[in-house]
Amino acid sequence: MGDPAAPVGDSTRSVHAGRPAARAYEPSLPGPVFVSHYHLPGEPTGPYVYGRDDNPTWERLEAAVSELEAPGEQDVTTAVFASGMAAVAAVLLSQVRAGQTVLLPSDSYQTTRALRERLESYGVRVRLAPTAGDAQLAALEGVALVWLETPSNPGLDVCDIRRLADAAHTAGALVAVDNTLATPLGQRPLALGADFSVASGTKALSGHGDLLLGYVATRDPDLAASVRYWRKTVGAIPGPMEAWLAHRSIATFALRVDRQCANALALATALQDRPEVTGLRYPGLPTDPSHALAARQMRRFGGVVSFTLPDRAHAERFLAALRMTSEATSFGSIQSTAERRARWGGDAVPAGFIRFSVGIEDAEDIVADVLRALDEAAK
Repeated sequence: MGDPAAPVGDSTRSVHAGRPAARAYEPSLPGPVFVSHYHLPGEPTGPYVYGRDDNPTWERLEAAVSELEAPGEQDVTTAVFASGMAAVAAVLLSQVRAGQTVLLPSDSYQTTRALRERLESYGVRVRLAPTAGDAQLAALEGVALVWLETPSNPGLDVCDIRRLADAAHTAGALVAVDNTLATPLGQRPLALGADFSVASGTKALSGHGDLLLGYVATRDPDLAASVRYWRKTVGAIPGPMEAWLAHRSIATFALRVDRQCANALALATALQDRPEVTGLRYPGLPTDPSHALAARQMRRFGGVVSFTLPDRAHAERFLAALRMTSEATSFGSIQSTAERRARWGGDAVPAGFIRFSVGIEDAEDIVADVLRALDEAAK
């Protein structure tokens, strides 16, 4: 993309990130490389040795993500994984040893918290504290790694990454931030002091609801090497087709995220006056409890809105009445999706709690569909 430090916009960067220089008669994004082994004469020195170790399709995607996570910087390394949880597990399980302590958000993505049992079985102590109010500050003593998730999923609370990272580093701890909901276009954890930025590429990064992917980005070469070694030894590698599809999709990343954020704000605004809606959360809403902090550290506020309806039955009627929104447990897709989050268990949310992932449909159509479904559910 020419000079990587040149000040270009997010859409320009998204279109060109990780793509090779133009060459006559070649595609702008070479197709996926399907390979298990390479021709390897002599000593096995690479650059490509074995399909579980390296793949040029991954490398192009990793270069693209690095450009998005830290524009203009040359020292960021990204490793892509088979899923978001593979990336989460790679950090937590590669960086902590028996006898050490990990601090997790008590309101983080429930499958991240489900790793507690595995960590404890390896002799790692796990401490929990909520996201809101930077509550993890009071629990840093003796911690080896602090995990942040901001905005949190599904409650959409926000914590101060810079403040927590500075305090954690003073206490001798590493800091990892799950940036899935914010995306690197909304928030750049490495610039705010985090050691790791981790995300599920299944969500908004790839954005079409048709693949599983995850990644870990870091500035520290030793941390990068340890995460890559973990990927190699446990085999948590992405398929080349998934990596290529994700890279292809990044070209529209900024367009999609801008539309989703605008639509999410429109929906949150429309829900403010509904008497049956309580606990409305969207960090981009000026009245949201996290808005002031989110506005300081986020460039975009994401495409997820959460709110609570009176009870389970009311929420189920609402979801059933939606005409253009699928019931799905993921978020970040071009298509609007919603779910009653309590159906899974594991999250401390009311029975009528709705997590609504806003797509790229026309805002007026999304709002009209939701308000009509709310009217029907109230009958």
